[in-house]
Amino acid sequence: MKNTARVLSAALLLASSLCSAAESDTLRYGVEAQYPPFESKAATGELQGLDIDVGNAVCATAKMKCVWVETSFDGLIPALQGRKFDAINSAMNATDQRRQAIDFTTVVYRMPTQLIAKTGSGLEPTTASLKGKNIGVLQGSIQENFAKAHWANAGVNVVPYQDQNQAYTDLKAGRLDGTLVLSAAGQTGFLSKPDGAGYSFAGGPVSDDKILGSGIAFGIRKSDDALKQRLNTAIAKLKADGTIAKFAKKYLGDIDVSAK
Repeated sequence: MKNTARVLSAALLLASSLCSAAESDTLRYGVEAQYPPFESKAATGELQGLDIDVGNAVCATAKMKCVWVETSFDGLIPALQGRKFDAINSAMNATDQRRQAIDFTTVVYRMPTQLIAKTGSGLEPTTASLKGKNIGVLQGSIQENFAKAHWANAGVNVVPYQDQNQAYTDLKAGRLDGTLVLSAAGQTGFLSKPDGAGYSFAGGPVSDDKILGSGIAFGIRKSDDALKQRLNTAIAKLKADGTIAKFAKKYLGDIDVSAK
């Protein structure tokens, strides 16, 4: 009887630990906090940015408490699958490749991807222009996937970085010829800063909906259908009342982020 009781107790404890976030008062977000204006740290150490404000608003609307768990961008999906947190909220685009591993909420906003290079370099985001060049990308990002799929086999050296700021450092030092980023991240995180003087976007946005995805959304585990519905309901309310548009204006200016 004692052994049976222990087994039942262990089973109940496991079931409790695996309880869906949809039934909880707490929502644990996974975030890589070095990608302004989407997510970064203030001088006080507090998280700030578009995704942070949106995430907190979603929690408030869904009547949940937000908890933020930091990890590297390329570690977000494994950590989600390992139940380190309940949802990825870190400027992650919903792509076909990622949908093989996880699910996504409805799209929260959409953002173009562009190449940054030295002003006057004449570089364009094409294989002909970039052949023999070194192009930095954030490791695990759709920018890495795009560059490897479209450029790497055509003589372009695609260099992944765990931290986008390292790519900017190498660009300034001449070790890179360009870096491919979400346009707002490149503008806020580099071009608008003193270090970005003499650099600019090279050419227009790149396009490939299959790789670049339908837009930025929260990543969730495939089994968390109830949580997905709860988050989708909150996101819909925040879109309808203009909250997401207000946050986008605050951090991104006049960039159109509406999901087409």
